[in-house]
Amino acid sequence: MSTTTTIGVFDSGFGGLTVLRELLPLVPGAHYIYLGDTARLPYGSKSQATIARYAAESARFLESRGADHLVIACNTASALAMDEITAAVRIPVTGVISPVVQLTHDRYPGADTLILATAATVQSHAYRDSCEAAGLPATEKACPLLVPLIEEGWIDHPVTRDVLRIYLREALALCSPQVVILGCTHYPLIAPLVALTLQELGSNAEVIDSAQATARTVAHMLSQNGTPHPATTTPHAATCEFFATDSVEKFARLGSRFLARPLEEVQLVDLGG
Repeated sequence: MSTTTTIGVFDSGFGGLTVLRELLPLVPGAHYIYLGDTARLPYGSKSQATIARYAAESARFLESRGADHLVIACNTASALAMDEITAAVRIPVTGVISPVVQLTHDRYPGADTLILATAATVQSHAYRDSCEAAGLPATEKACPLLVPLIEEGWIDHPVTRDVLRIYLREALALCSPQVVILGCTHYPLIAPLVALTLQELGSNAEVIDSAQATARTVAHMLSQNGTPHPATTTPHAATCEFFATDSVEKFARLGSRFLARPLEEVQLVDLGG
């Protein structure tokens, strides 16, 4: 792995760090630049045009810092702004929706699929449309309370367990899924709880993590483009830079939960209004 391989990872906040966490062991010799646009979150409450403008600005920032591959680790931006992001930069771009849908199709062709996501992602129907195009009958379930609970650190709290059980019970009343896609980059932190709750409710559905699927897709793309596979080389340790558009102290504190390790120095950047 060349140390010149630089991967930019973008999210409106902290959740995209779960994608970075999955990338680190798969592409261990790369230099990573992570941007959390925390000053302008949540993206889900904004118009499509505003989301596209914010995401394109963030993409250009990462490209200007030397990124030669861009990972949109944000479900809202992936759902609503991929065309604008791709047009804004000259480097390859990978979102979080196509990889997990492709993985689901490959592993479980034709499977009834339940998508758990934020209200904004559900309202975009991006997962549903992508699943149905791949021959996966899909049901979407908005779970708006899960993100704040996860950011509070209540990963295995009784309140989180109760809220998740309510959401899943409502979803299972509408469908009998074989696969459950975690359609929010916060949700990998509660993946074991999702699997356990499904079992308690009598479902044997397989839980698929979009962060893992995205990381595997990026690693495969780099390998196809001539980047040596980690197993065939002795890579240098990964290096990381972190940028946030609002409080760097808060980003470092919350971000360490998502990355599962202390964050290095977080730098403040102003991308405009």
